[in-house]
Amino acid sequence: MVPAVSADCSSTSFTPLVVLELASDTKQEAIAWLLSRIRDPHQNGGIELLVEQLGLGDGGSEKENPNLFLVGAKWQRLLSGAEEVGLFKEFSDGSMRGFTCANKHNFKHFEGDGDSFLSMAECQYIIKHELDTLRAKDETHVPGHPQAKLYPGKSIIRRLLSKGVLIQVFPLHEKEELKRLSYSWYQKIKLSFQPLDDIRRYYGEGQALYFGFLEYFTFALVPMALIGVPYYLFDWENYDKYVVFAVFNLVWCTVILELWKRFSTSLAYSWGTLSRKKAFEEPRPGFHGVLGFNPVTGREEPLYSNTKRQLCVYLVSLPFVLLCLYLSLYVMMIYFLMEGWALSVHDEEPTFWTRVLLFIPSIIYAVVIEIMNLVYRYAAEFLTEWENHRLESSYQNQLILKVLVFNFFNCFASLFYIAFAMQDMALLRQSLATLLITSQILNQIMEAFLPYWLQRRRNKKMMRKVQKRKAVAEAELPLAEQVRLEADMSTYLGTFDDYLELFLLFGYVSLFSCVYPLAAVLVVLNNITEVYSDAFKMCRVFKRPFSEPAANIGVWQLAFEAMSVIAVVTNCSLIGMSPQVKAYFPESETQLILWTVAIEHGLLAFKFILSFIIPDVPKHIQIKLSRLEFESLEALKKKWILYLVWAGPPLPTGQSRKLHGGPPCARGPAQRASAAVRSSPRTPR
Repeated sequence: MVPAVSADCSSTSFTPLVVLELASDTKQEAIAWLLSRIRDPHQNGGIELLVEQLGLGDGGSEKENPNLFLVGAKWQRLLSGAEEVGLFKEFSDGSMRGFTCANKHNFKHFEGDGDSFLSMAECQYIIKHELDTLRAKDETHVPGHPQAKLYPGKSIIRRLLSKGVLIQVFPLHEKEELKRLSYSWYQKIKLSFQPLDDIRRYYGEGQALYFGFLEYFTFALVPMALIGVPYYLFDWENYDKYVVFAVFNLVWCTVILELWKRFSTSLAYSWGTLSRKKAFEEPRPGFHGVLGFNPVTGREEPLYSNTKRQLCVYLVSLPFVLLCLYLSLYVMMIYFLMEGWALSVHDEEPTFWTRVLLFIPSIIYAVVIEIMNLVYRYAAEFLTEWENHRLESSYQNQLILKVLVFNFFNCFASLFYIAFAMQDMALLRQSLATLLITSQILNQIMEAFLPYWLQRRRNKKMMRKVQKRKAVAEAELPLAEQVRLEADMSTYLGTFDDYLELFLLFGYVSLFSCVYPLAAVLVVLNNITEVYSDAFKMCRVFKRPFSEPAANIGVWQLAFEAMSVIAVVTNCSLIGMSPQVKAYFPESETQLILWTVAIEHGLLAFKFILSFIIPDVPKHIQIKLSRLEFESLEALKKKWILYLVWAGPPLPTGQSRKLHGGPPCARGPAQRASAAVRSSPRTPR
């Protein structure tokens, strides 16, 4: 945890953790109301946090938004918050257990008041959780903003965000810790593993798992790359030899995904998120409907008919997705016309320039694919928002499904057509290579160079402002200037696009790499640059994202496994089409098809047997989890034995004993103390 830093805007000195930026035209009564709700104690409906307004700094201009507020908390408040969110920390015996204030001294690294026990990312996550739980009491609207309606139980922060009163909420970077992480992560070029524990400590488990998967996927591709190079260098036109490569591909894509489950489970256990219970999901900020009562919580909140939502999905969203797939198919046909024209030009008069012309249609098609994917992404987000899903998890699942279906069809439909309709392996090889290389170049430009250039412009603009006021280096920016610099930085939108890119690269490798063995080599090179570019963006371009606890990569694991199943069918079909295999069935093509389907079913069965044989959770972690469960049951038994001893022997039928406050384990400290006083022997006067 960072030491306490003065906010430069108040006499109160505390550790600023999170920044709230309200709109510049926010009414003063709304600001005063929000700050009082944040500062109020729990019994008054507040969350007991510290909040101070950020000053304009030296020579601040009128154009700067004055409504920036720093939020922090006292240490005891953070420790109680850690217990509320179910934070897992390392216990004295080395196991990972849910933190409780009652047993705080039994946790490792808890010394003194525990002022260095929680990392800054964990403290910021606790602050975010507390802000999200801030709910309206009897207010009908935000003071001064009648358009921002409220009702009892509504999340105040989410309502302010959805109505534009609150512009953004983001956690602050810690400059010294970020500098150390940057040096060990991307500033020195080295052949070693990423500092996943440091990434997790600074950015949280969700982000660390993405970089862990990126690193794992890169190392898993090395065997494919090493085997693919000799296949590429020797007997390039001998397609028959790629049968062995395709068989290896089938086993490889199954094994690496099963081993990743074990690796991610080990990481999640060491980080304390494997046994963490999922919190009850609240409605999304954009969820709307007629006010009613939630049958689970009993709170008043918007209600929306599930039938109406299903009609939106099947009558609007599904036809729109099918229309987009048709447009993608139409663009693919135009690409084949361009490809045929370029081939005819080259056949008439072969020259160096006509040979170059052969690659132009594939390059144009690859660029069009990226543009279509980008446009469709915005349309899919709009449609999913319009469907009005109540939970964030449902929203994400629907969005991922829409995007994956379109991206898969848009990126791979032409390759399937060339492979199985045209059966032109030379064109398949050329198209796969061009699509893969072009998409990688475009992704590097859009994800690394463009954000870096935009952020450098922002940094230079801010430094010019600072140098006019005060001659300081970037590392010595005062807090007010540092907060405003981070407020202008790009917002990190999560790992969705990063996982999507890896999903498509996995498809290029697993589906058709037997035809173009260098695909694995190109993906390895891309992933190495991706590690450094993503690390640079996280440290220098984006605002710091809030930590998000995660035990695995979620629905993306299912997406990769589905791709591996499709890869089995694709590679078996390519093997069946090879001249070497066709030679065994010179008279009957039906027998060839039947044998291919039988082998494909056998490989799928082998794949599922392999996934069953390889356990998802390593044995030593299973033992530790079982031991924790056993200890919990034993502790529960002891509590009930104490309760039975305290309650006394059973009374005769028809009589009852009045128990004051219930069993000791179910009462608060004051009740237990009172019961202890009542039951203690009295000293005679």
